Amino acid sequence: MKNEVLSNLYKLKPDVKSQISSAPGYAVFSNVNINIIFASFGGGYGVVTNNKTGKHMFMKMGEVGFGIGLGAKDFRAVFVFHSSNTMKRFVEDGWAFGVQADAAAKASDKGTAVGGEATIDNITIYQLTETGLALQATVKGTKYWKDDSLN
Repeated sequence: MKNEVLSNLYKLKPDVKSQISSAPGYAVFSNVNINIIFASFGGGYGVVTNNKTGKHMFMKMGEVGFGIGLGAKDFRAVFVFHSSNTMKRFVEDGWAFGVQADAAAKASDKGTAVGGEATIDNITIYQLTETGLALQATVKGTKYWKDDSLN
């Protein structure tokens, strides 16, 4: 999953390859998100790669939010950590809060999705939508944690 997501991201934004290789580390997550009128729920898995040591930390994620939305989408997220402390804090604490507004109507290579790129707390985040039909504007909290069964 990680290699496929990175390959797709590099096709869309070739300059990200050098950004990732020069960063202390990065993470790639797969997430499925469901929006039902006033609530949003999601979950997934991923891996954090430390570029200095070459070590991998396998992680899980869950999210819940509230706002207005309807639909479901399957998307991938790439986090580029611009400092070792930020990466360590992400692995150890794993919380993220944010506001999300997006629209997606995509199946395979057909359709379109608006996701994008954001830089928050010394982390650049890229989102790529795989499939889904969703329209949402939510405030959400996401928890990332180490996958004890894989580490």
